[in-house]
Amino acid sequence: MIDQIIGQDKAVDIIKKAAKQKRNVLLIGPPGTGKSMMAQAMAELMQAEELEDVLVYPNPNNENQPLVRVLKTHPDYEYIKKNKLERNFAPKELEKIKKLGEAKDRSSIAKQMRIGLGRRLVSVQKPKDEMRGPPASIVIGLLGLIILALIFSTEVPENIKMFVIITALGLGLLYIISNATAGLGKRLMITEQNLPKLIVDNSEKFTAPFVDATGSRGGALLGDCRHDPLQSGGLGTPAHLRIEAGAIHQANKGVLFIDEIASMKLNWQQEILTAMQEKKYPITGQSEMSSGALVKTQPVPTDFVLVAAGNLQDMTQIHPALRSRIRGGGYEVYVEDSMDDTPENEEKVVRFIAQEVKRDGKIPHFDSGAVTEIVEEARRMSGRRKKITLNLRELGGLVRAAGDIGRERGLPLVTKDEVLEAKKIFKSIESQLGAKMIEYKKEYQTIVTSGAEVGRVNGLAVLGDSRAGLVLPIVAEATPAASRSEGRVIATGKLGQIAKEAVDNVSAIFKKYIGTAIARTDLHIQFLQTYEGVEGDSASISTAVAVISALAGIPVYQSVAMTGSLDVRGRVLPVGGINGKIEAAIDSGIKKVLIPKANGQDVYLPKEKSGKVEIVQVGNIVEVLEHALKEGKEKKDLLKKMKMQGE
Repeated sequence: MIDQIIGQDKAVDIIKKAAKQKRNVLLIGPPGTGKSMMAQAMAELMQAEELEDVLVYPNPNNENQPLVRVLKTHPDYEYIKKNKLERNFAPKELEKIKKLGEAKDRSSIAKQMRIGLGRRLVSVQKPKDEMRGPPASIVIGLLGLIILALIFSTEVPENIKMFVIITALGLGLLYIISNATAGLGKRLMITEQNLPKLIVDNSEKFTAPFVDATGSRGGALLGDCRHDPLQSGGLGTPAHLRIEAGAIHQANKGVLFIDEIASMKLNWQQEILTAMQEKKYPITGQSEMSSGALVKTQPVPTDFVLVAAGNLQDMTQIHPALRSRIRGGGYEVYVEDSMDDTPENEEKVVRFIAQEVKRDGKIPHFDSGAVTEIVEEARRMSGRRKKITLNLRELGGLVRAAGDIGRERGLPLVTKDEVLEAKKIFKSIESQLGAKMIEYKKEYQTIVTSGAEVGRVNGLAVLGDSRAGLVLPIVAEATPAASRSEGRVIATGKLGQIAKEAVDNVSAIFKKYIGTAIARTDLHIQFLQTYEGVEGDSASISTAVAVISALAGIPVYQSVAMTGSLDVRGRVLPVGGINGKIEAAIDSGIKKVLIPKANGQDVYLPKEKSGKVEIVQVGNIVEVLEHALKEGKEKKDLLKKMKMQGE
């Protein structure tokens, strides 16, 4: 499986080291980049140790403290003989195990036994009479046939018929009652109550266990003792029979994988840390309202390697002690979200497409044109020039969507047309919502793409954390200051915190280039209908242009849209989501887009949209105004003044 991981060379190298040395690993990075696959690959790479089965027995001294017995799942002959376990094996089987043990071939011993020692021990100790007696359905069926035969028989006297029928019905009723009360009988049987319970069974496992505990809570993670409603009168289930192992116990001698670990409660993270440090953890009832809360077993082995995963923004939610434990005895790895656009990496994407088709098993393979289109989409999804995305989960979704269309059309191979069709229906919710917003705003003239207006600018933004772009109209108005001391900058509309900071940043530019007039002016800035919120400062240059236009009274071309961050000295800084923003501008009918010079190499548009808009790279606010403001004497005077002050 390690060979199927694409583009994560650094992470793969660390995973190999961690698997060899049994180190804990914390994987941090965007979703869909292969974190869970790395954890599974690590379990495959780990050296196979002697797996262990765990049984719980009743404690004659204290029924609420069940005893724990740990056994080797696939023991050698010496272990079997030392613990007097020969009766659990056939003579021929013992001979083979003895020969393999002499050759020190443990893997062959495991394959020879298959059924683990724990399961063998439980099976041998079960009462034999549990397997005796025919099923109730067969007995009732036979009685029914006898009754029918007697009813339709003409040779048997009526009095004998009635006697036999009543006898058969009575026997059937007794049989049903006996089966119905069998469970009660088992509860009252001392032999049944003294049987051990197998809680960790590694039968038929020949490699290190891999347990995915993502989303596990409470008992599923740490083990539990089930509640028993019948706690008196001798009808209650013994405590040891109610014990259930958790993921930390099932992962003993293997890998415990927890994705989105930051979403786990801190007290559960603390318990995982305890299990890691002690390498054993007792099982108790997780609910205080349950009778299982009274029960606590002896410690159960938890010698596992933890592979935790999460997103960068959730790092603060990881328990500091747990993270310290991982760093002190393992590695922290940032998972890459893109890789260099080279022929070798392009070949890896082609291999990924083939893997996804094989893994799905229901869609046809792709021809060269379809593969080329998928590779092009991988480049575009990266959002950066000369890069290929490593969000392979989303790319795999596109492969399956195109494959579904090809299968629906009965094609032997998926072509480029199916991939293009899949791209239309495979858009994210944010992309679909962005298209609807553009359509709505154009219909009600919220977005204006022709003419020139004072104080109005078409900014560009992205929806949330997606790549979906959106045209964001910004309107500014300058009014006499309400306060005698100083003017204010008043921002309205639903803004994110970062966007509010951007408004404060551009105020320094206003004071520098416009002069003292701003001190006697209130600036009202509105982000029109921003119900989706602005979570970034990429509207900084749009805000600056809108305010400068309002103060100077110079109209702004509405056929121009812009994006970019702005520092307090007027330099235009790079932003993210550049391709999605340009595509949103094209869909809205914008003719010219201004982007930061630093983002120039990141532009990568689909062929069907390339050339539909003029893209201009700008480095400072003066260059922005040269393209955005309407030609005229006022514009020339303003730019001359700004250039003189900037020298």
